[in-house]
Amino acid sequence: MQSISPWKLKQAARAIRAGAIVAYPTEAVFGLGCNPDDLAAVWRLLTLKQRSVEKGLILIAASFEQLSPYLAPMEKDIEKKVLASWPGPVTWLLPARDDVSPLLKGKHKTIAVRVTAHPVARALCQVLGHPLVSTSANIANARPARDALTVRRIFGDTIDYLVPGRVGDLKRPTEIRDARSDSVVRA
Repeated sequence: MQSISPWKLKQAARAIRAGAIVAYPTEAVFGLGCNPDDLAAVWRLLTLKQRSVEKGLILIAASFEQLSPYLAPMEKDIEKKVLASWPGPVTWLLPARDDVSPLLKGKHKTIAVRVTAHPVARALCQVLGHPLVSTSANIANARPARDALTVRRIFGDTIDYLVPGRVGDLKRPTEIRDARSDSVVRA
């Protein structure tokens, strides 16, 4: 199991709290992230990726409790199903609270969320004490980066902090499922 030094985690968290965009390893690819409540950082991230605001973004967390402030109440059977899959590589579309920014949920009434099983990404969320925006480290519609060198090649110094580590064993980005219909949105 890979780990990261507490000092590097604290540095990354300090950068995120100051409005930074960070790159970090996830289950399948390197992710780009920022504080979901810092809308200037979220906008900068969308611009950097050339990603449409309408699509929305994923939030990753160390626990379901970290995601609760972004989620509308849901049926107990849906909550049970979702919690049974976490921590793990399944991203769920869950009902978003009305006050969640369109920069996060896009044009949808749902928000994509995951309690990550990747040890570095999970540790980063634990140190932060809140979720992290998580989108693949690539320009929209291009192949996502699977290592730190590729992240630097794509984004250069426009990334404020690069968290060291290796991506997990998944060959493709995490599956996205609609929690209400159980349909697979991204395989």
